[in-house]
Amino acid sequence: MSGFDRPADDLARGARAILAYPDLGGGGGRSAEARLDEAAGLAAAIGIDVRDRIALRLRAPKAATLFGSGQVEQIATLARMAEAELVIVDGAVTPIQQRNLEKAFAAKVIDRTGLILEIFGERAATAEGRLQVELAHLDYQAGRLVRSWTHLERQRGGFGFLGGPGETQIEADRRLIRDRMARLRRELETVARTRGLHRDRRQRAPWPVIALVGYTNAGKSTLFNRMTGADVMAEDLLFATLDPTMRQIALPGIDKAILSDTVGFVSDLPTQLVAAFRATLEEVISADLIIHVRDLAHPDSDAQAVDVDRVLAEIGAGGEGAAPRIEAWNKIDLLPPEQAEALANTAARRDDVVLVSALTGEGVDTLRAAASARLTAANRVRHVDLDSADGAALAWLHAHGEVLASTAGGARLSIDVRLSDADWRRFNAHRVAKAS
Repeated sequence: MSGFDRPADDLARGARAILAYPDLGGGGGRSAEARLDEAAGLAAAIGIDVRDRIALRLRAPKAATLFGSGQVEQIATLARMAEAELVIVDGAVTPIQQRNLEKAFAAKVIDRTGLILEIFGERAATAEGRLQVELAHLDYQAGRLVRSWTHLERQRGGFGFLGGPGETQIEADRRLIRDRMARLRRELETVARTRGLHRDRRQRAPWPVIALVGYTNAGKSTLFNRMTGADVMAEDLLFATLDPTMRQIALPGIDKAILSDTVGFVSDLPTQLVAAFRATLEEVISADLIIHVRDLAHPDSDAQAVDVDRVLAEIGAGGEGAAPRIEAWNKIDLLPPEQAEALANTAARRDDVVLVSALTGEGVDTLRAAASARLTAANRVRHVDLDSADGAALAWLHAHGEVLASTAGGARLSIDVRLSDADWRRFNAHRVAKAS
């Protein structure tokens, strides 16, 4: 049984923690306080009680402890005062640094990657999602098989890193981990093939696919629910939704389209997770249209957009040849009137931006129209002559195109219809097959 198959214990949910941010002068355009706020939100997503937090400026990371000796003592003091069982470092920590810091703090230490993996381990609901998370967890854990947790040696359950060294995965040697990872990859390949078959069937059926992407907590799932009438989990919580959800929707001039809600992105998304979730994110790669949902009420909205663009490029859904994209500037209901007006003026000058409030529904109809316009932008007017008795062909044209004019003449029907190149090819192939 893997660490993801057991319920979290008290150390994971409700654990007292100290949050430390090693400020190396980067931050992806965010302030140290903004980084701490986001990390605190990540911790809250799995019920960790952050008792105190601190940002410490580093000239250069120390090989042994990441932080300088005085900074290590400063964090240790905070941990003792808060009676913290856990120290979260909002950055990358090497196995050696983790071991040394745990000795210095007398508390468990996890880094940003470990924290995000912990959240994904708790939230993944589908079999595929759990396989992907476990694979990412094992890939990360493979280099961290160190016995550094000395004062909690008892066997214990729990997710991933917060469960302690008594957990089976922690005790496993590298060979067993590699074997398990190989088995997981084989299982995921089977799932990916099944997903590929489903995708091929959707592509043969002329239904466009629209993928919602965005930073975690930008409001994707709320917008998805608003557009589809679904009840996908949508809370003010980082990574509220992990597993992709697809629903049928209708758009102006498009009888049927598929809307896909995908996992939210985050700054410094662990490379293990990007790799493990590549099969899921292929829904974004193969989409006909990408709607990038942005939280315009967030002070780091621009930096978040850069992070989303970076992940999209990493998975092959950005740059030349990528699907067209619309930005849905969300949460305008939270903005002061003057800021909302300024954004509305900016959006009016662009054809790829729509202001929306997924919560109130404001602008959602405009977004539907914009999505339809973008999906049908490549459509051209075709002239078709049909037998008046060929009701199936006529129904197909109405279902998959925009019939502009229809003129009856004896036993023939003359139709002007707006179709994409792909649908025009499908229609002609159907007619050839029927004639033969």
